[in-house]
Amino acid sequence: MGPRPGPRRLLAIADSDSYVKWGASLVDRLDRGTWDVEFLVLRSPLQPSATQLAAAVAGTRWAATPPEVIDFADFAQRVADVDPDAVLLATRGPVVKVMLRAALAVARRRPIFVTGLPGISIPATRKAIAYRSQSDLMVLHSAREIRDFGRLADKMGVPQRFGLAGLPFFPRADDIAEAGVPGGPIVFASQAKVPADREDRIQLLGWLAETARRSPGQKVVIKVRAAAGEAQTHAEQWDYAALMTELPGGAPDNLVVEGGAMSAHLAGASGLVTVSSTAAIEAIGLGVPVLLLDDFGVSKKLINKVFVGSGVLAPASEMIAGRFRRPHPEWLDDNYFHEAAADDWEKRLLKLIRKRDNEKLKVHHQHAGTTGGSLREAWDRKRALGSYDRTLSGYVALVVGSPFAFALRCLGWGKRRAKRVLKAGRRMLRGGGVVGAVGTVSAASGAVAVAPATVDAVPTLVAVDLPAAREPRIVLTGAPVAEVAPIAPGVDALADEAERRTA
Repeated sequence: MGPRPGPRRLLAIADSDSYVKWGASLVDRLDRGTWDVEFLVLRSPLQPSATQLAAAVAGTRWAATPPEVIDFADFAQRVADVDPDAVLLATRGPVVKVMLRAALAVARRRPIFVTGLPGISIPATRKAIAYRSQSDLMVLHSAREIRDFGRLADKMGVPQRFGLAGLPFFPRADDIAEAGVPGGPIVFASQAKVPADREDRIQLLGWLAETARRSPGQKVVIKVRAAAGEAQTHAEQWDYAALMTELPGGAPDNLVVEGGAMSAHLAGASGLVTVSSTAAIEAIGLGVPVLLLDDFGVSKKLINKVFVGSGVLAPASEMIAGRFRRPHPEWLDDNYFHEAAADDWEKRLLKLIRKRDNEKLKVHHQHAGTTGGSLREAWDRKRALGSYDRTLSGYVALVVGSPFAFALRCLGWGKRRAKRVLKAGRRMLRGGGVVGAVGTVSAASGAVAVAPATVDAVPTLVAVDLPAAREPRIVLTGAPVAEVAPIAPGVDALADEAERRTA
């Protein structure tokens, strides 16, 4: 088809607070003469609030005019209308999977799909690669990440291309200068999942309180990503604001919980402390001394193995004493602080676009998670979008799939039997609806879940039948309208809760 005149068109969309910050900062660095960029936010259960959105786009061209928030269906239409050369899916893995599929279905010309991860991504994980296996370019942020993800992708048999980009929301290696304001606030970068246990979080809060008591003239700020009621990329079960009421003797007056942009907090900070937040990298880039607490260990689960050898891992006693650190120079180059000239993601993207202009590019095969056909696609979409997917197939897939998934986990079934169960569910969508009644629902049937639904305008009870000695069946039985409550609100609540807990 050949290239069209003018700047290359890039359509970018993000879903949660951390992905909005990453995506907006990444594309804001692109040359405006080369690229025509449109940045959008996906309406979803994890959509950032207006306050979170403002903090996420601070310092970018969208600070003055916040990005448009659109529905999933509107995104597909925007792809069709804009006909972009490239699409940046700055979203969580499950959302990447369904949005890439939707874009491919409507695009006039096959765009180049770019994905990535918004922070520290060591260790490399199979899920991160599998969810993004159909993308053309995955953006990572250090030479070490490129090596580790490349090795894992080769091991998985995924032909993924990787592009290098320094984390976009702080200065580069050649810009680092010693900073930190003596007597300024000590900033603790909280994380939703690290540490995960309630007891550990209370213990950590106690260390912060002791730090505040030792320096009554210095503010200790617990920097949070979300206030009560706001969504964030990862669900937080035990938030520090609520736990502060359990501190023996109460919290000192100079220990406070605050939101807002991390850059604003770091501007006047004397030091930053965290377990493994990407904010540590941001602080290092700004020259602010840091301390990574290793009292809970160093492990994959804690996401802090990348800091081994950096010189910034230390126990809480160092924080209480006010002894913050700067990383060893030899650690910096391999971990997020390479020279700006080493960045190659934009060059790789332009090369892929030029290749697309002159030949037909095939779409990579989705690695895993494809069993189940149209039912599986509907399940993926409903799980990714929650109540913002209002399709009939999404409701049916969730009603059928949730008890299946639960039962399979509980019973420990093997892969072969799991496929048979999914094939049974797939029959529900043949011909645009349900094939009809398969059996009856009763207490003796062994059903693990029963839910009312309306399928093809017919009130229906849906259950999963798991008899001990027979193959599992989907059980559908007609029921009077008066006996069937609307399924949508209940299913949406289930979908949103599942999304929050698995994000």
